[in-house]
Amino acid sequence: MTTPTAPPAEYPEKIDAAVLKVAGVVVLGAIMSILDITVVNVALRTFQTAFADGGQPLAYSDVAWTVTGYTLALATVIPLSGWAADRFGTKRLYMLAILLFTLGSALCATATSIEMLIGFRVLQGLGGGMLMPLGMTIMTRAAGPARMGRLMAILGVPMLLGPIFGPILGGWLIDHFSWHWIFLINVPIGAVALIYASFALAKDSPHPSESFDFVGMLMMSPGLALFLYGVSSIPGEGGFGHTKVLLPGLLGLALMAAFVVYSFRPEHPLLDLRLFRNRNLTVSVTTMFIFAAAFFGGLLLVPQFLQQVQGESPLNAGWLVAPQGVGAMVTMPIAGALTDRFPVGRIVPFGLVGIIGGMFALTQIQADSSHWGFLIPVLFVMGLGMGATMMPIMTSALKTLTHHEVARGSTLLNITQQIASSVGVAIFSVVLTNALADNRPTSPAEAPAAAAAAFSHTFWVAAFLVTLTLIPAYFLPRKREESRLLAGDETGPTPVVVH
Repeated sequence: MTTPTAPPAEYPEKIDAAVLKVAGVVVLGAIMSILDITVVNVALRTFQTAFADGGQPLAYSDVAWTVTGYTLALATVIPLSGWAADRFGTKRLYMLAILLFTLGSALCATATSIEMLIGFRVLQGLGGGMLMPLGMTIMTRAAGPARMGRLMAILGVPMLLGPIFGPILGGWLIDHFSWHWIFLINVPIGAVALIYASFALAKDSPHPSESFDFVGMLMMSPGLALFLYGVSSIPGEGGFGHTKVLLPGLLGLALMAAFVVYSFRPEHPLLDLRLFRNRNLTVSVTTMFIFAAAFFGGLLLVPQFLQQVQGESPLNAGWLVAPQGVGAMVTMPIAGALTDRFPVGRIVPFGLVGIIGGMFALTQIQADSSHWGFLIPVLFVMGLGMGATMMPIMTSALKTLTHHEVARGSTLLNITQQIASSVGVAIFSVVLTNALADNRPTSPAEAPAAAAAAFSHTFWVAAFLVTLTLIPAYFLPRKREESRLLAGDETGPTPVVVH
């Protein structure tokens, strides 16, 4: 349990150069892993012709495995990252993750067949899956309770901006160079990150006494991978009632449910669900789940509208969505500083109001809606709200965990975000598909207006879902609470940052 304390008399501890070095390493890793997901999405059509079989372009379902394989590898390794960080040390494991991701990127660029590319993407995913939870753990431990909000805001830059600017970068690299460069660009970044990490990150103390939960791994890792595969198949299948969706989805759910029942038996489970006894973590994870499903699922609707209804190219659609990222960049450092001074329960609702207002505005979208007069201002306001929402929620979740609990807490947060984002994308894909079917035009001239009406309907669903986030957000801490991050650690001393 945490106890309320009086607000500090002066501004919290300043961020020094040593902590900024740690932040730089973590941000480099996050940029690689997050940008890579969205950059590759842009290249799928290119892969169809680049790996054509006898002059015949490959089926889209075949090249889509370059994304699916990466996602499944990601899902398999994320549950292991908390245990592995404690067992081997975060620095060594983080450097291994960078090495795997960079090696996988280099190998992807050498692929001469779609099978080779998929295999190398799996290797990439094994490294990429560890980068975010480990980076969050490293950042939290280096920051300490007084600076966590500001440093988590730094980590939030690639997390929030990657999905927005990734398609722009991917389109530019393919148009001006070749598809190989969407992978080769990671090699110098990875090399710099690896060298940088070797001296910027402090050595930490592993806990080799903790046994590996092999039974839990057999349930959770394949369970999460199967569930995400089933959910990610929904957009392509057009609904829930298909074998490709139901079989892996239900089997994955069954395995994860079995893990939940089992996880309270071993002393050191793969995922420590006992952490949910911490009220702040439970409320924050619940808020994060609804927010991520609503926001990241809805995030895909605007580019789709611009391309399908207004006829914009993927690259132009990416540039038109960019103001959302600009808005987030404005509020993210401000929200981070406020999080270090005030309870997140007094900050997050303001961010949610901006997002909710923008989402309700998008329900009025028309086929001829102006970019500068309507869409860009709305997206900018939503970006302002986004920058004041996601990272404060994560900060609240981790701030009252002990030093030893942070790695496991980071893993839970990353699993929550992965599941929520996939579920959100699936929900909105089905809603949009059904709305388009219900709004079939009677003539070609009516097609844009009919499609716009379908998108408007889907934005209503998104607006309702993001409004629901206010319910758990109401229970976020509204009083300053004492952090247990640096106190009460019975497992060993807190690692210090090397100057």
